[in-house]
Amino acid sequence: MPNHKSAEKRVRQSERRRLINRNNRTKLRTSIKKLRSALEGGDGKAASGLLPITVSEIDRAVKKGALHRNAAARHKSRLTVRVTQANAK
Repeated sequence: MPNHKSAEKRVRQSERRRLINRNNRTKLRTSIKKLRSALEGGDGKAASGLLPITVSEIDRAVKKGALHRNAAARHKSRLTVRVTQANAK
């Protein structure tokens, strides 16, 4: 338990921030899972439609601080390559 006013405030801020980060991460992961499941199902057309939405979610997570920008670039690159390969088949 915090013993100072500033420590109490920090606990409140940390909890608020944790919930926001959790919400952002959840949206991001859900979006990526939807795209990956479309790819696994062999539905290239649906994957092409989901790719811009997923990239947008990834960029939003970076902006909100829930994901590192290099990790975001890696995710976007790998997902784009997989969608391109699925559409080439």
